[in-house]
Amino acid sequence: MSTRSDADEARAAVKPLDAIEREIAANTRAFVIGPYQQRRGVSDANQRSFAARLDEAVGLAAAIDLTVVEPIQVMLTALRPATYLGKGKVEEITERIGIEEIGLVVMDCALSPVQQRNLEKAFGCKVIDRTGLILEIFGRRARTKEGALQVELAHLNYQKSRLVRSWTHLERQRGGFGFLGGPGETQIEADRRIIQERMTKIERDLEAVKRTRGLHRASRKRVPYPVVALVGYTNAGKSTLFNRLTSAEVLAQDMLFATLDPTARALKLPHGARIMLSDTVGFISDLPTQLVAAFRATLEDAIEADVLLHVRDVAHEDTQAQAADVQGILRDLGIDPDDGQRVVEVWNKSDLLAPEERERQLGLAGLKPEVSRPVLVSALTGDGIGRLTDAIETRIARSRPVYRLALAPGDGKSLAWLHANGEILEREDAEDGALSLRVRLPPEREGAFGARFPDAQRE
Repeated sequence: MSTRSDADEARAAVKPLDAIEREIAANTRAFVIGPYQQRRGVSDANQRSFAARLDEAVGLAAAIDLTVVEPIQVMLTALRPATYLGKGKVEEITERIGIEEIGLVVMDCALSPVQQRNLEKAFGCKVIDRTGLILEIFGRRARTKEGALQVELAHLNYQKSRLVRSWTHLERQRGGFGFLGGPGETQIEADRRIIQERMTKIERDLEAVKRTRGLHRASRKRVPYPVVALVGYTNAGKSTLFNRLTSAEVLAQDMLFATLDPTARALKLPHGARIMLSDTVGFISDLPTQLVAAFRATLEDAIEADVLLHVRDVAHEDTQAQAADVQGILRDLGIDPDDGQRVVEVWNKSDLLAPEERERQLGLAGLKPEVSRPVLVSALTGDGIGRLTDAIETRIARSRPVYRLALAPGDGKSLAWLHANGEILEREDAEDGALSLRVRLPPEREGAFGARFPDAQRE
């Protein structure tokens, strides 16, 4: 008989994030179970295959160094309120867990607290659902103060719901005041209050961090450079593309959620325009609702960006479904993914395509209107990067005036000013050293330009 009281169990449920992380050790032997319900009458080109969904779940498990012994696909005719899976399937998996010495079962679905607890009792090992797995990944990867705070807030929110729903049978009480003081505070209420107090403190800290980020963003606007943000499904190659464009060394691995913290770098485009390129967290289907809210701040750069690069892995079998997920999240953020003036689709990983498939993708891209035509690239090899920078420049240029002007021979000071403040699109050198120039300017430099070059002609 267990000597551990219900109150002790309830208190144990309220643990700091690092303690939760330590529970799932690296190389833990795990089953990844995909319990999928066939939706009859659904015909959707963007709907993922069950095999692809299970493969993604295995990738998520691998991202926290679990040893996936076997992925198991389970087709359900109905969901069981107590265990999600049917009784026979639970017994079958329990037997296999014993044989394979499994320490963790990952369920690629959203489990209720009761379902999670019942499965842990039946399996005799720890069980986490898709939400818990993604929170675990985010908890290990966040590096900036903001990222760590956001992850802890999401984790506490998740814990709070589990605590309340899992432990409602607890009625242990403490501390009423006098005969009329009421029954006092139950342990579950105390633990819930502790979590809420910590969440309130984190929210205050986050507001301070957001204000700091807002000041940084305001200072960038005063520079000001157009902001170009990379968005896309996790593992689509955003960080590799970011590194290719900026020569930075942001972590880029063939791994889900390699990037969690936003990174920005200044970049000079071929014609001289400077931009601020921002790498963002990858999107994923069925992102936990706690994280959608918690990570909205990290997507502020994307929300306010002048141009968005929607990076797609065109070599992935589910590229259409992944694109649909990203477009849905962009709409939730108030961004129109079909706005070709602002959003550039970047079809990445062309190096993984067979020659005939690459030609087919180029043909598909060519069928789209020029304003919204995708750019086929390989961030790994650099193929197509020139076309991509041209596409970025084209979109930035739409809001920038173009002037023609002449410079006297030897007027190096004026030429240096134009290089520093605008883009020189065309240059003709006369024999006597005079220059005829065609330049493009950011709108905020137009006043200073007009004062310095009153004879310039706007196109």
